[in-house]
Amino acid sequence: MTEPVLDSSSTIPSEWLERLLTARQNAYAPYSGHFVAALVVTEDGNAFCSCNVESAHYKSVCAEAGAISAMVSAGETRILEVWVLGPGPDHCPPCGDCRQRIHEFADDRTRILLINDAGTVLKIYSVAELLPEAFGGP
Repeated sequence: MTEPVLDSSSTIPSEWLERLLTARQNAYAPYSGHFVAALVVTEDGNAFCSCNVESAHYKSVCAEAGAISAMVSAGETRILEVWVLGPGPDHCPPCGDCRQRIHEFADDRTRILLINDAGTVLKIYSVAELLPEAFGGP
C-alpha cells in the first residue's frame, strides 16, 4: 500500500505529473477557459487521471469527478491521494461537488494535494479540512 504524502516538501512522481500535464492540455473548457486535471491514487497504488469537460448548458464534468469515475469503473473504491493541477500558478482546490465526491471514497489518511506545472506542492488538505461536516458516507 502506498503511504500518503504528508508535507509540501514532497514531489509528485514524474510519470504522474506528465499524465496530469497531458490531461490538462486535453481538457475541454471553451466556456470558462479554466483547464484542470486531477489524478486519484488508490490504496493499491493505482492512479486514475482525468480532465474537466465543459458543455454549453454548464453541466460540466470536473477533472476530479472524471478521475473518481475511472477509479470506480476499474473496481476500486478507496482514495489515498488526489493530485490537482489547475490552470495557473496558484493552487486550484476542488469545487464543492467534488469535495463531497472525494469524501465518499476517502478516509482520515486521504490527502488532497494542489500542485503547479513543475509538480511543486502548493497546498495539502485532509478530507476534514477540505470538507468539514460532510454529508454521510464512510
